Amino acid sequence: MKKQEMASIEQRTQAVRDALLEQGLVTASDLDTFAHMPEDWKPENGAAVVARAWTDPDFCRRLLADATAACAELGYKGPQGEYIVALEDTPAQHNVIVCTQCSCTAWPVLGLPPDWYKSPEYRARVVREPRRVLKEMGLNLSPDIGVRVWETSAETRYMVIPLRPAGTEGFSEEALAALVSREALIGVAMASEPA
Repeated sequence: MKKQEMASIEQRTQAVRDALLEQGLVTASDLDTFAHMPEDWKPENGAAVVARAWTDPDFCRRLLADATAACAELGYKGPQGEYIVALEDTPAQHNVIVCTQCSCTAWPVLGLPPDWYKSPEYRARVVREPRRVLKEMGLNLSPDIGVRVWETSAETRYMVIPLRPAGTEGFSEEALAALVSREALIGVAMASEPA
């Protein structure tokens, strides 16, 4: 029996693509969306959403009522972004998100999850001892601030609207967005103080 040559990566990729399309598991549009995912889905999108919420009370109300639709208003939609819920931090309540089963996040506004978010240690510990985990990650909250952990699932993806830093009145949306990190959108950090 002759040794068969391995198909090239391109040939194997095309075969998988064709099979997925043929079976109706994905559409050509889905594949195009995934091809542009690294450029299109990033935490900067979520930062822009937060900056708009901080500066536009009407948008903030829409975001809190239906985050999926509000994010789509700014062009941030797609797979893993169908059921977004926005969680607003207050001076008395801090929110943090986790997916204990895997690593679900709202891709269009958070991007792909960072490695620490996917780690079994974070997923297991943040639900049991959130304040301690946050402190280990550099966020030391006052004891009088409540911490609520929200578990992302297949049906619900969360994003945190962190508190707007003091001294940012008059900042443009672009300048405000620069203060919001992926960690702040997940709830393991605060928005940065202005320089």
